[in-house]
Amino acid sequence: MRKTIVLLLLAVTLSACTGVGVEEYEGRGPVFSAESFFDGSLTAHGVVKNYRGYASRSFVADITACWQNGVGTLDERFVFDDGENQTRVWRLTESADGSYAATAGDVRGEGRATLSGNSMFLDYVLTIELEDGSIDVAVDDRMYRVSENVLINESTLTKFGLPVGGILLTIIRHPEVTVECPVD
Repeated sequence: MRKTIVLLLLAVTLSACTGVGVEEYEGRGPVFSAESFFDGSLTAHGVVKNYRGYASRSFVADITACWQNGVGTLDERFVFDDGENQTRVWRLTESADGSYAATAGDVRGEGRATLSGNSMFLDYVLTIELEDGSIDVAVDDRMYRVSENVLINESTLTKFGLPVGGILLTIIRHPEVTVECPVD
């Protein structure tokens, strides 16, 4: 028992150490703008990893992104390799400091996205539905724009400060595709 407590305290202490901050990407390009990148038709291709780093699932998501009155809506439609379908609709609202409040149906409370250079970091708490209930996990999304139409996203999922999984994905913009945005 004592060994378990020591390991838990060590993991929490190590997770509290500061890592790379988004501000360290200032001056890097291509510059990331949420309004310009998340606009129109996009697709995401990715894998979900367990706590050991094993890629246990893959997915493709079609994303329709629109901005109206300063609010961005990202309608994400996921299809997983096992046939499961999921939908997540994000709402991004810019704050006075240039960060964004981020909400979605399965996100508890409000996430916070900050941008600098070619990067956007988004932190939020996600509720994951399981067969026997649900759990809340902290998500640290780190997005890097690598070209005009390509973004790489790496997510770390933690519970009580301990890693429980991750997501690695690529988002591709399709500026040649026209989308219909709902009118408020």
